[in-house]
Amino acid sequence: MFNTALSTLLTISIIGTNTFSAVMAPKPTEEFILERQISLNNRLFYPTANQVYKDNILLNMAYLRGIQKKGIPVNWDEERKPFTYSFILEQNQTFAFHDAVFDKYNGTVSLTTNSHFDASEGYKSDGRLYGMGVCHLASIINYAASDAGLSTEVPSNHNFAPINEVPREYGVAIYATPDSAVSSQRQNLYITNNFDKPVKFQFEFDGDILKVKILKIS
Repeated sequence: MFNTALSTLLTISIIGTNTFSAVMAPKPTEEFILERQISLNNRLFYPTANQVYKDNILLNMAYLRGIQKKGIPVNWDEERKPFTYSFILEQNQTFAFHDAVFDKYNGTVSLTTNSHFDASEGYKSDGRLYGMGVCHLASIINYAASDAGLSTEVPSNHNFAPINEVPREYGVAIYATPDSAVSSQRQNLYITNNFDKPVKFQFEFDGDILKVKILKIS
């Protein structure tokens, strides 16, 4: 009986300690820094071409979110639904838009959009190239990250063509092909968390507006 009583007391003590620790553990706080947004219905003034751009942006986001994989048929009804998605960059970690990166970023890239923007991955063409529109996504991400004070590198600016709702100086040219690694490395976007805390990128899409929010986590 003594052993049973002692065992019960020890069990209660352990449960009580764990409960107390859980209650006392500080919850991370999120400090909102800024938000930038674009309308996916305002990419181009030609409705048919605009739909190509919009769908390619949403498909790119689906690859980033991990809900689309190469070789799986694209369900456009699902891709076009509203969503909220976020990822976190720890201190000194880098987000690259695709996986052909400069050597100096080897070992620091923690995340890419997991995509190469070609027909084999389900991307559409407006009659010129497949994947048209992903530059717009890269540019709004760069717009938000740069204005938030994060370290960004854009080797190839998109100054050869305007991007609606994004100032020209934030435009990013994106290209990824296994045939030209150097060209792909140069047409990429690199964002490094130079803050003293982790940073959260939050994406919100309501069917038209795509918002990119930057928050610092403490």
